[in-house]
Amino acid sequence: MPKFPTTRLRRLRQHPRVRDLVRETRLSPHDFVLPLFIRHGQNERIPIGSMPGNFQLTVDHLAAEAREIAGLGIPAVILFGIPEHKDAVGSDAYSEQGIVQQGVDAIKQAAPDLLVMTDVCFCEFTDHGHCGIVNDRHGSPDVDNDATLEILVKEAVSHARAGADLIAPSGMMDGMIQALRTGLDGEGFEHIPIMSYAAKYSSAFYGPFRDAAESAPQFGDRRTYQMDPANGAEALREVALDLEEGADILMVKPALSYLDVIYRVKQAHPEVPLAAYNVSGEFAMVKAAAANGWIDEQRVALELLLSIRRAGADMILTYHAKDACRWLAGD
Repeated sequence: MPKFPTTRLRRLRQHPRVRDLVRETRLSPHDFVLPLFIRHGQNERIPIGSMPGNFQLTVDHLAAEAREIAGLGIPAVILFGIPEHKDAVGSDAYSEQGIVQQGVDAIKQAAPDLLVMTDVCFCEFTDHGHCGIVNDRHGSPDVDNDATLEILVKEAVSHARAGADLIAPSGMMDGMIQALRTGLDGEGFEHIPIMSYAAKYSSAFYGPFRDAAESAPQFGDRRTYQMDPANGAEALREVALDLEEGADILMVKPALSYLDVIYRVKQAHPEVPLAAYNVSGEFAMVKAAAANGWIDEQRVALELLLSIRRAGADMILTYHAKDACRWLAGD
């Protein structure tokens, strides 16, 4: 390869049009999935203090919200529900009249072309805040993996019946994808894809989400089922198992502290669509620093989203989706 002064890479950076032509990674509204929090009630739009610009919405607000999202070019939303009543098994999660089921129907009526994904888990719906049925094992309470699979299937099928376009299980139960695929297919929903939270880490970055979804555990933590942040190779085992069980899309969560994992998963499975979740704590840090005047929110947020795409993610779940669309459009 010719060396300096013959080779001058700055030549490709001098003109903005040249920079644009040689740009390797691009951001588009079509890359984003916007998370939404929905709750029972009427005419409520409750600000989430730790996530500025995000709200808990009652179902009657979803039509206008869905039309705005679709108008920005965002192709998909993912729904998280806050039930009116919680119990030990999170029964609202699989009720035909559950909050997520109502939300799916409202969005599909208002914006039929907007893809509606649903988070399939129980932490928002249980009175103990864990992601399934809790039993006392080995002298301490823990989530019963196999018992939880049964109610996860009930939840997923109820979401599909309500009109969900894609199921996104996040509980990190072993055998979860196989159970859901079997359950959905058995009810005639073999056409519904599954986006697996295949590599979901036990992360401190989920704090603001737990405020938004009212899902903080009432005892212990989730380290017995979510992944250890120290482990990278284990993520490859998790995603390989989920693919064998029938996952259609993979996900790494969180994104920014796990860019290496996103890269490794994409290198191992380049043919499989890969999502990354730019989680609440990552969003909140940018918002807080921007509010203090320490950073330029637009430039930092877009740079972070670009880094997630550059690492290998095909789509990004992000609370910055609306603003990012406006920034990319120059508004």
